[in-house]
Amino acid sequence: MGVEKKILVIPGDGIGQEVTAWGQKVLATIANNYNHTFHFEEGMMGHVAIEATGDPLPDSTLDKARNSDAILFGAIGHAKYDNDPTLKVRPEQGLLKIRKELGLYANLRPIKLFDELLEASSIKPEILRGADILFFRELTGDVYFGEKKRSEDRSSASDLMIYHRYEVERIARKAYEAARTRRSKLCSVDKANVLEASRLWREVVQEIAKEYPDVATEHMFIDNAAMQLIKDPKRFDVVLTGNLFGDILTDEASQIAGSMGMLASASVGDKVGFYEPIHGSAHDIAGKGIANPLASILSAALMLDISFGLKTESQRVIKAVEATLRQGYRTMDIANKHTENEFIMGTDAMGAKVLENLN
Repeated sequence: MGVEKKILVIPGDGIGQEVTAWGQKVLATIANNYNHTFHFEEGMMGHVAIEATGDPLPDSTLDKARNSDAILFGAIGHAKYDNDPTLKVRPEQGLLKIRKELGLYANLRPIKLFDELLEASSIKPEILRGADILFFRELTGDVYFGEKKRSEDRSSASDLMIYHRYEVERIARKAYEAARTRRSKLCSVDKANVLEASRLWREVVQEIAKEYPDVATEHMFIDNAAMQLIKDPKRFDVVLTGNLFGDILTDEASQIAGSMGMLASASVGDKVGFYEPIHGSAHDIAGKGIANPLASILSAALMLDISFGLKTESQRVIKAVEATLRQGYRTMDIANKHTENEFIMGTDAMGAKVLENLN
């Protein structure tokens, strides 16, 4: 018997609008093939919302989000804000607000390597082969939400890094539960030799670890973790870390997968799930039709699994992506210039090939 779900689609800015269309088409195809009913609504967020309403997250979008079962998101950002850091209203404020309002405290980023893309990474294939990492990045604390100050003469500035015990406890438990379903290894990343917030983080994780004696726990400083991630990615299984460190490490880990265009993510709390590719709005290539839609499609697969519990359907999407790559189809970001049997194509052609393999 099929399920009935409400999905809010927020394309956002730049290439978000181009790739999200394919994530939605994949979801619609799955619904049709497996007798599910998905009701799609659309909302604005980011630069397009600022231009239309003056608000990076209009109330209408937030209301739709609260009444949805899951959200498929594209990206936010525009060169305008990169070039003028003094602007008070910014696209990122919408993303931070929706995470806070929906209680999305855990960001899950799977770094799973497709064998067909071993040569696309700048890291040696023998180092990469077999890497499979699941990051848990805390989303509601840290310097992104701490008090921000600028001196009256604007010559100095500060951002407060702050964590509360409950914030660490709840994401740690999610990470440990996930580790139990994988290789039962968890690495907690902090900077406890320098930062008091990290010392609290480590203390709490050590306490939670006692509840999971079957999971091997390792603590690692952020600088060492960044090095080990490139040196020996296979040593990691579940990685648990704070907002700032998680932001940096997961972008670094995109090189393991060959491109940011291959990485999906899920932001979850206790109700609505929020699914997005980790790449940004990439306004330098927006409108050119060359963006990689696979991260959005894989985000749709995560939604099927995590929010809807449709594991068979989720795996079907992943297998369709694998088949597409095996057939040699590539977007520019994952192309290997030294391989002859590749077919370089744009966003829409790549998305259409995945749909062919899904049917």
